[in-house]
Amino acid sequence: MIMENIIDKDFSGCVSIVENGKTVYQKAFGCADRANRIPNECSTRFAAASAGKIFVAVGILQLIEQKMLGFDDTLGSILDIDWKNIDKSITIRQLLCHTSGIPDYFDESVMNEYAELWKDYPNYKIRRSSDIIPLFIDKPMMYPAGEKFQYNNTGYVVLGLMIEKATGELFDSYLRKKVFEPSQMLDTGYYELDRLPPRCANSYIFDEGKGEYYSNIYSVDVKGTGAGGVFTTVQNVNDFWTCLMEGKLVSKDMLQQMLAPQSESGKQYYGYGVWLAKENDTEYIPYFQGSDPGVSFLSSYDPAKRSGITLVSNCGCDVWRLNRDLHGFAGNT
Repeated sequence: MIMENIIDKDFSGCVSIVENGKTVYQKAFGCADRANRIPNECSTRFAAASAGKIFVAVGILQLIEQKMLGFDDTLGSILDIDWKNIDKSITIRQLLCHTSGIPDYFDESVMNEYAELWKDYPNYKIRRSSDIIPLFIDKPMMYPAGEKFQYNNTGYVVLGLMIEKATGELFDSYLRKKVFEPSQMLDTGYYELDRLPPRCANSYIFDEGKGEYYSNIYSVDVKGTGAGGVFTTVQNVNDFWTCLMEGKLVSKDMLQQMLAPQSESGKQYYGYGVWLAKENDTEYIPYFQGSDPGVSFLSSYDPAKRSGITLVSNCGCDVWRLNRDLHGFAGNT
């Protein structure tokens, strides 16, 4: 099966397929800079939106293993913030697996457009995780802590703040030293949109009315937070999976907990910072994903087969549909 017959002709981004620990297909499509017709390459750094939550989770689990934090440590005991009506007894475990009930600054169950956030609070103000606090601090709890699973962006902003409190450095600096560099993810980081390093793709939104693309620079945080906003390459993602699965980032015991269902809702399963697709009663395929205006990302990995698919688009293409199609044909490249 020819891969290009599966991938839409207007796909913009990169596709990487690994089988038995080896890359069997990797190719870029479309443009990183549409105005100047600069093509995407396999070494292009793409925005990955909420995919960054898995890196924050790894950072937290590392600190738990070092006894600098604990699963049952609470909001109120770690962060010296006036939490107002937010339950200060929310635990790190609840934040990790989206059962905290903390008010979500971007509640995906009721909000459709991330850009709506910046109508009254300019996105260029978001340079640190703490800059998100005004967007949720005056809201009530969504539900009592621990009551149920509901995907929550604020929870991971707070986890980023906890990393900063425990280590004394910005969360992205910690992740660079303790997650990215050990994994040889040297093209991965949290960059400001007005100060992007080389080889970063612009992300584009299609204007249906004008029939043209425009940049997402006014639609997302100017710099990512604990909730998301990391830039990475498909090869860096492959390197991360390898390093994680070999127990080089967290211990094998902690990895087992991370990749086990910690919360669920219907047929959705979540570990610590990672989604889990149920294969049978005992096996789950871990994956992480992200979506922002102009951005879509999905990466899954089967530990038993040492195989995975990573898809990223800088025009918000449907990587979930493409993932379903490719899973049927992986191995016939």
